[in-house]
Formats: sequence, structure tokens, C-alpha cells
Amino acid sequence: MDEMKFFRRAVTPTLAEIVEWTGAKASPGVDLTQTIVDVAPLDRARPGDLVFLDNPKYVGQLQETRATACLIGEKYAGRAPAGVAALVVREPYRASALVAARLYPDALRPASLFGAQGVSPGANVHPLALLEPDVVVDPGAVIGPRAEIGAGAVIGPNAVIGPDVRIGRLSAIGAGATVCNALIGDRVIVHPGARIGQDGFGFAMGPRGHLKAPQIGRVIIQDDVEIGANSTIDRGANRDTVIGEGTKIDNLVQIAHNVVIGRHCVIVSQVGISGSTEFGDFVSVGGQAGITGHLRIGMGAQIAAQSGVMADVAPGAKMGGSPAKNARDWLKGVAAVDRLVRSRGAPRDE
Repeated sequence: MDEMKFFRRAVTPTLAEIVEWTGAKASPGVDLTQTIVDVAPLDRARPGDLVFLDNPKYVGQLQETRATACLIGEKYAGRAPAGVAALVVREPYRASALVAARLYPDALRPASLFGAQGVSPGANVHPLALLEPDVVVDPGAVIGPRAEIGAGAVIGPNAVIGPDVRIGRLSAIGAGATVCNALIGDRVIVHPGARIGQDGFGFAMGPRGHLKAPQIGRVIIQDDVEIGANSTIDRGANRDTVIGEGTKIDNLVQIAHNVVIGRHCVIVSQVGISGSTEFGDFVSVGGQAGITGHLRIGMGAQIAAQSGVMADVAPGAKMGGSPAKNARDWLKGVAAVDRLVRSRGAPRDE
């Protein structure tokens, strides 16, 4: 029996079609009429599969693969084994993603988990809510008064959309997510369990106790943002929390009140960003990094995993360590400590 797959293949392209989609250059003699039935990793591919090589670590797997064709950089094209069509592209992983999107378009965006069309029985939509055509609402979802949801959006089961929230067209809100006090653009994906628009962590602290400071701002999420499962984005205290266009946020990320994230940033799992910090565009932050409040992280900066950022970061800087410093200096320091330990030898028993 064939292995069960949750996504159905939409097309069965020829190599000629893949060349057209990706701009690849086929090696001489390749039969472009061959068809591709699936995409697969190098070590599990079978005849009919398309693979890619982007990391030289896997060149050995390339030489053993049984795939029909491989998207590959020019440097390694000659390493493809006989019988595997080399399709030379500048960015093999990106080209593979383009092909996979054609084969499995349903995997790009969450759909109704109930197979629903329109508002499902068991959903609770307030009579003052406004839903454009083709909105899908799964069972158990709650949509509050005066909420507005754009055409083609999908609201997953048990998701909660608060009063006056705006959700743009072709957006998807995952199962069990909550969205309050937020304005969300078009083609935004919010994965299951995410929390958007709840109180920021604001208290006037003192010896008589901690006085709660009302959080009266909003969350603004621009077009084409993706927010991972169980991530949290707090609403602003006295201004807005903003997530810029095209930014991708992994699972389990915490973004505090008044934070402003620029366009096309990448924030990996378990990152924590404290209040009122601002990112420029195209900032990348590795997993488990912590960033203190009221900082400025410049455009294009890169922050290594598990870094502790406690000062402003210049545009284009590469930072690592805790407290974070220039990545080159950080790596030199790590290497120096390692050399020192080795030079002292193994500890002797007393």
C-alpha cells in the first residue's frame, strides 16, 4: 500500500515545465519529456522524484540518490550520478520550493479543518460582525461584534476573533488562536494556538505592590506575515505593536508591547523581544535569543541563536554571545577559551 499523504498532488509536470517554472538549465542530453510525480529528500528519493542539493554536506547522498532529477548549483552539477537529470539553478532550495508549491498548493495556506464552506454549524458569529464573501468559519469559532473579515479568509475551529478586529483577505487564523485588539492585513497566516493582542506586561512597580498599567494600544500586522504556533504578540501600551510586511515568525516567540518589527524579518523559535524595541527591515534572529527593551536593531542585522542582546545593534551587524558582541570577536573569544582549556590538559585527581 502506498504511504498515506495528507496533501494531494495537483499536477504531474514534465522536466520541461519545471525548467520553465524555475529558470533552470538542463544538462546536455536530458530528456525533458520525463515526468515528476513527487518531491523528496536525496536519501529517500525514487524514480519519478525531484530532489535538490543546496548544502555540500549532502553531496554523498546525491551520489547515491535514485531520483529522476535534481535541482543543483553549477558547482556540483557534475557530481550527479548517471540517470539523474541535473537541472542547474542559482538557488536550488528556492527552486525546489517553487516546484513543491505547484505540486502541493494546498500546503501553502491552512484550510478548513472541517472541510467547511461558509459559516459552519457550531460557530458563533455575532450579528454585528461583517464577513465578506467566501469566508470559511469552522465549528467552535467565535467572532465578536463589529469584527470584519475579508474575502477568502479561513477561521479555524475554536479560534476567537475579538470585537472590532479587522482581518484581511485570504488570511488564515489557526485552530484555537485568539486575536483581539488587532488589525491584520491580507494573506496573513496565524498558526494554531497563537495569541495576538492580549495585555502587554506593564506594571508600575513599588514597595506598596505593583500597579497594573492599562494597555490601550493595538497590534498592527501587515500583509504576508506568518506567525507560528503558540507565539504571542502583546498589544501596545500607549502606542501600537507593529509587525512589518512579509515578516516570518516561528513557533513559541514572545513579542512584547510597543515592539516594532520591520519588513521581511525572520524570527526563529523561542526568541523573546522586550517592550519598545524596534527592528529595521530584513533582521534575522536565531532561536532562543533574548533582546532587552527600548533597543534599536538596525536593518539587515543578524543575531545568533541564544544571544543576549543588551545594547543597540548597528545596521548589517552580526552579533553573538551573551552579552552579545560582534560575532567575529565572540567566536575568537570562544576559540581562545577552548585553546586555554586544552593547553592546561585534563584535570588531575588530587
